[in-house]
Amino acid sequence: MATTQTGSGQISGNVLFYSKPEPLSVDLHKSLGVKRMDGPFKFAREGHAVPITVTEFSLGAVCGPIIFVGDEKIPLQVMGLNPGTNMFLQDDGMFEPGVYIPAYIRRYPFVFANDSAAGQMILCIDRAAEFIVEGGDMAFFDDKGQPSEYTQGCIQFCNDYEAERQRTASFVQILKDLDLFELKTANFTPTNPDGTAGEPQKVAEYFGVSETKLNALPAEKFIELRDNGALGQIYCHLNSLVGWDRLIALATARLNAQPQAANA
Repeated sequence: MATTQTGSGQISGNVLFYSKPEPLSVDLHKSLGVKRMDGPFKFAREGHAVPITVTEFSLGAVCGPIIFVGDEKIPLQVMGLNPGTNMFLQDDGMFEPGVYIPAYIRRYPFVFANDSAAGQMILCIDRAAEFIVEGGDMAFFDDKGQPSEYTQGCIQFCNDYEAERQRTASFVQILKDLDLFELKTANFTPTNPDGTAGEPQKVAEYFGVSETKLNALPAEKFIELRDNGALGQIYCHLNSLVGWDRLIALATARLNAQPQAANA
């Protein structure tokens, strides 16, 4: 269950996009709200790899690679080749048409923090978000100091996201238990001025599902993956990896266009 707070305080930890997270408090934030902006996603400009939940795989797979990183094998939607650059975010703060926007981005500036002492989740906001202002279009609290309808909707969204995050952790654990992960690399082979192939360059190193290990599973395990829905998500992940070619092609096209733009 999520709650809002009274009093002051900040949460600790490093969470992508959240530079000044604070527990949402009627004492601190009663007069604040979110203002409507033409380009609300500017904060995600540096998100070249963003957490994604397993139920989003089918949508994210058509936009770019879905990879797993770290010891916990956290799934990420790759949205750029270089750290600090989201290739799908336009200068006006909007995503390119047709690009899937992960729920992790859509829930901003809200996020949950776990209050282990109280045994509950606390709703927080990123106080540094540029669209959180005094007297915003969508207030956090009503005249009685209760969470507004807008805030209640955001709490529900965050609750749903937390449920999906836990479902994703269970999915990852299944893959771990079956030893399906392997270390993978994404490579790019540039073309030399004379048209010959250059030296291959490593673009990324990450964890992904091994098709060899997957195909070698006992029939009963394969059927179990099919019946619990994990198999479909695994294939979404595998199919998404062709997205490396899209990102590389997009980066190459933009690089080639730079001299032309400079000379225009």
